[in-house]
Amino acid sequence: MQQPDLIKAVFEFVLLIFSLSVHECAHAWMASRLGDQTARMLGRVTLNPMVHVDPIGTLLFPALMIFGPLFGFSMFGGMLVGWAKPTPVNTRNLHKIVRDDNLVTLAGPASNLLIVLVAVAVMVGMAIALPNGRQVVLNSFIGTLSPVADFTPHPLVLLCTLAILINLSLCVFNLLPIPPLDGSRLMRNMLPYNAVQAYDRIPIWVSYLLMIFIGGTIIRAFVVPAIGMVVWALVHV
Repeated sequence: MQQPDLIKAVFEFVLLIFSLSVHECAHAWMASRLGDQTARMLGRVTLNPMVHVDPIGTLLFPALMIFGPLFGFSMFGGMLVGWAKPTPVNTRNLHKIVRDDNLVTLAGPASNLLIVLVAVAVMVGMAIALPNGRQVVLNSFIGTLSPVADFTPHPLVLLCTLAILINLSLCVFNLLPIPPLDGSRLMRNMLPYNAVQAYDRIPIWVSYLLMIFIGGTIIRAFVVPAIGMVVWALVHV
């Protein structure tokens, strides 16, 4: 195990915990704004990870995926996702139930997109402000993405690149219409009553199988073009 790989893994782990905390805080904040104070009263309108951490989804599962390959457990490598404790929402307290429930649901993925935009803006700023900045940022960005690149990336670009990858993945993953992900709430709000009853009876093991077998494919289908857009922006800045 090389030290740069360990440093990158630590960055990934910390960023994932932070991103999940932002995601759940955004749900709680939006619910509070729209009339439901349930999450606020439970102290969930905060970026403090200790309030949002799920021992399995936030700590154990991501740790196996991130650190496992460093110790020879390659079976744990692959799609980097996780989950935090769900934010409680009482839809009866919302002003307009369906509309506001959708807004509360979308607030989580939107917060992940906001982190992506901030990370891209930081790299663009570095490309403009640093001497030979465009080349430094591009080399660091591509070097972070390539597992075989023999190049030590700039620490801030490394942080921004991982933030982009993690938060794009979380955004797309959570929008999948698979219970209990955020996308399933959006789907549920669009279905007629009889269809909702059938949708709610989908076994949890079916949901897990769908996440495992199609989740990674769908994430890559969105993330790869998005990364290409970031490279284009850095080249033409």
